[in-house]
Amino acid sequence: MHHRELGGVGSVTEVGLGTWNIGGDWGDVSAEAGRETVRTALDAGVDFLDTADVYGDGRSERHIRHVIDERNNRDEVTVATKAGRRLDPHTADGYTAENLERFVDRSRENLGAATLDLLQLHCPPTDVYYEPDVFDALADLRAREKIANYGVSVERVEEGLKALEYPGVETVQVVFNPFRQRPAELLFEEANRRDVGVIVRVPLASGLLTGTIGRDAEFPENDHRNFNRDGDAFDVGETFAGVPLDVGVDAVEALEPHVPEEMSLAQFTLRWILDFDAVSTVIPGSTTPEHVESNVAAADFDPLDHRLHGRVRDVYEDQVAEHVHQRW
Repeated sequence: MHHRELGGVGSVTEVGLGTWNIGGDWGDVSAEAGRETVRTALDAGVDFLDTADVYGDGRSERHIRHVIDERNNRDEVTVATKAGRRLDPHTADGYTAENLERFVDRSRENLGAATLDLLQLHCPPTDVYYEPDVFDALADLRAREKIANYGVSVERVEEGLKALEYPGVETVQVVFNPFRQRPAELLFEEANRRDVGVIVRVPLASGLLTGTIGRDAEFPENDHRNFNRDGDAFDVGETFAGVPLDVGVDAVEALEPHVPEEMSLAQFTLRWILDFDAVSTVIPGSTTPEHVESNVAAADFDPLDHRLHGRVRDVYEDQVAEHVHQRW
């Protein structure tokens, strides 16, 4: 597995593992299936795991701790978690030093870690990025060695650009894939210029970019692809990358003829993402061991040629951009 620098955090594998799937909001996933997903990723060479304190109310964090403890390899794995979404209501004024420390302490317990490798603000309201006190609180947590590094997970490019103004921010996590291309413009350029790591989430657009979801697809009641299609629970950009399902299926059908025979559509997508130098790591999630291994293998393919990148850009501009480009 190839490695890239993740800001000041250190070197991590190009393909990591996102663990939203094994925590909640993706239908029923047993504890053993969740843990086996983490084991499969580690066995495949992954050394970067991304989680959050609200994924199954800490379930995802606890699965990671269980596997790391049984392997006794904590020093070999970088674990990034997130904080802030436990606030109810989730408002900017809740991002106080006291609340952040409380969330960090809970994640430290869930993960069995004295110091969190990387703590990210979890898609806070935009106003938070204009509050220096919030970032001062993160710096204080780092000074007291409760966290080793801090960064942000953002919904909008504007938020990422604002976060980059704070010198302590080491990473920016953002939705990026062939159906959400705006970050490749100014955000990637600025992150690269400032040596800030970029973590790409929702790379497969909630499964759309696997080519296995049709227009009439049905999902369990407790799967966000059912209950959040219109943004009823959280930002709609987290579900199918914000692309209406029928539009996304049409765009997938336009992409598929350009995928090289030796690659799946998911591998093609991940390879496309990794072709952007500003990207430090991409974090697809899955609960299927075969899919985890296939995702990891995407890093072994050669970069896509300019012709294929042009085809992806054409599909985006012709069919998708009007639905997402200016929104996020």
